[in-house]
Amino acid sequence: MENVLGLVALSAGLIVGLGAIGACIGIAIMGSKYLEASARQPELMNALQTKMFLLAGLIDAAFLIGVGIAMMFAFANPFVIQ
Repeated sequence: MENVLGLVALSAGLIVGLGAIGACIGIAIMGSKYLEASARQPELMNALQTKMFLLAGLIDAAFLIGVGIAMMFAFANPFVIQ
């Protein structure tokens, strides 16, 4: 049982950590491309900004879903037999 709890803690940490790294990299790349596009065509800045914030919310939502799944495994673990 201790082995299962240890592996679940390790996997929950990996889910949260790798999800955070992926979300940060995704938002950073999207932000750099937004700045590049708005520098090239300043008249499209408002339309691009709306789309950028929508995509930032979707990237963060994917990360938060991963955090929710990790917390489910950490606190309501279905793999532990009582």
